[in-house]
Amino acid sequence: MKIQMPQEVDSILKIINKSSYESFIVGGCVRDSLLGRAPKDWDITTNAKPDVIVEIFESKGYKVIPTGLKHGTVTLVENGEHYEVTTYRIDGLYEDNRRPSSVKFTSNIQEDLSRRDFTINAMAYNHTDGLVDYFNGHSDLQNKVIRCVGDPNSRFQEDALRMMRAIRFTAQLGFHLETATKNAILDNSYLLENISKERIREEFSKIIVSDKPSSYIKDMVSVNLMRYVIPEIYECIGFEQHNPNHDKDIFNHILDVLDNTEDDLILRLSALFHDIGKPQTFILDEDGIGHFYTHHLRSADIAEGIMRRLRYDNKSIEQVMILVREHMSKYEKLRVATVKKFINRVGVENLDRIFKLQIADIKGSANRDGISSITELRDEVERVLNEKQPLSVKELKIDGSDLITLGIPQGKRIGEILNELMEMVLEQPELNEKEKLIEIVKSEMNQVSIVGN
Repeated sequence: MKIQMPQEVDSILKIINKSSYESFIVGGCVRDSLLGRAPKDWDITTNAKPDVIVEIFESKGYKVIPTGLKHGTVTLVENGEHYEVTTYRIDGLYEDNRRPSSVKFTSNIQEDLSRRDFTINAMAYNHTDGLVDYFNGHSDLQNKVIRCVGDPNSRFQEDALRMMRAIRFTAQLGFHLETATKNAILDNSYLLENISKERIREEFSKIIVSDKPSSYIKDMVSVNLMRYVIPEIYECIGFEQHNPNHDKDIFNHILDVLDNTEDDLILRLSALFHDIGKPQTFILDEDGIGHFYTHHLRSADIAEGIMRRLRYDNKSIEQVMILVREHMSKYEKLRVATVKKFINRVGVENLDRIFKLQIADIKGSANRDGISSITELRDEVERVLNEKQPLSVKELKIDGSDLITLGIPQGKRIGEILNELMEMVLEQPELNEKEKLIEIVKSEMNQVSIVGN
């Protein structure tokens, strides 16, 4: 078999080989090429030491960046692209389940490949030697199997994040875990506590935007990894809803909603969290019907706590909280002012997502055809937006500086007054003229009520 590679990569391999050293493309780029996927990165491995690589390529006019000389990595820049060249190495002891305490360079590529995580990532290739595959990675690719190189317990104890990576690869590639690998994850899942929340978040985000994410969320539960990522979800497992609108427990309903959304991270996180507060708000009425009053508010609070713990950025947290909080917003009578307030609460940039979440929520329930109320609200929102009427405080014809000029002292009361004016304008858009708004403020000031005590 022959793997096609960019001309720049081929040139780098040839330059190293002409200098009497070995070189191969390695890891993910080999895996993806064999799968017919476009590699994101082209990593190169060689028996040449880092200082030799620096000397060879500087003499050829390459821009050379000493990315990690201690660990054997040099970055070559050619035509604006970055290519990492790493010397064959053997990792020392892993003392923190994260990284080796030391590395030792070796001249043997098999020793280098033997330290890698999974067989499908432990293959190398060049045009002269062909595919170098000591651990049957190509066979595992064909059989759609994620299998550790060597002893899986050792691999996961070296770097506990590899357990999350195993699930991530099954999700991204549609593969399944080999039995010994799966059992080793279950036995070592507690080691995930030693991994930074940021690294866990990155892997989890990739898992949740995969095709049919419910399958991999179940995998994370079955091997106990979810206990160290989102333990709150366990309360939902097997929690029967006792409600005619639902034919599944909370956990399986959540998974259905997740699968009914597209691969947008914010939307998927919102789907995962939208009912996570239900167990804490459950009540059973005298007829044996279950209710979850204010669960959307509790779920939004829980979602915020989870996302902050996993170090998501503030904007993402805010967007998910809005979607979770508003996913129950449905109206029997669509007054224009009500629709405007809905738009104001959700934000124009979140409207498309809220409707998709609500429709997915209905599709995951017992009444899968009841989406007409959502489509009616969506149509009315679109009509209101097309009229370009003021919908938020920033669109008022008056601002904080105007209020200060009128004698309102600086402080939170400024924002409260602007919000009160916005409520009036949502009901009567014709009031949104500077002179009219100033008159309203003056009138209220005279009555003391708007300034307060």
